[in-house]
Amino acid sequence: MISERMELGGMDRARYYVPTSICLYLAVLCLVLIVTSAFLASLQNAVAVTAAGVFGLILTGGLGLLFWRAQRRDLQFTRLVTGRDAPVNFAAVQRAAEDAGWRIVRAEAPWCLDAASRSVLDAGERIAVRFQNNDVLVASICDPSVGFSLVGRRHCAEHRELVRRAVSAPLAGA
Repeated sequence: MISERMELGGMDRARYYVPTSICLYLAVLCLVLIVTSAFLASLQNAVAVTAAGVFGLILTGGLGLLFWRAQRRDLQFTRLVTGRDAPVNFAAVQRAAEDAGWRIVRAEAPWCLDAASRSVLDAGERIAVRFQNNDVLVASICDPSVGFSLVGRRHCAEHRELVRRAVSAPLAGA
């Protein structure tokens, strides 16, 4: 099964993956260090440099993989199954987004809604909502220019929860 993910374009994609890229860069430097250690005259120094390079490679490689997996998971849409059709879900999410003060970046009724939060501390957190029949797909990521942040990840979970509440709330007049 192919999972659906939020698409980032150009510079946003590059900025979002900067932590992973830095870890990859450091891992490459550790590989260069390991290769360079083969040319050292002293065996004791070569072993020490190789050990440091291997340690750095494992550490930066593991950290980079951790960042990459977390970022890929955040980009993945969460499917919310509702009993309503796309136009009704779209209207409910749009109303909730406006009430929450989100800046609507793109709204193509009733198929998609992309927004960014407006608060000073979480400016630029991205929220993407897609509507497919009775299903609502939602993803939210930290601001790509700020980078990976645990506080931002918590805010993103709150944004997803807001969308879940909006599409599961009883209809007005029902």
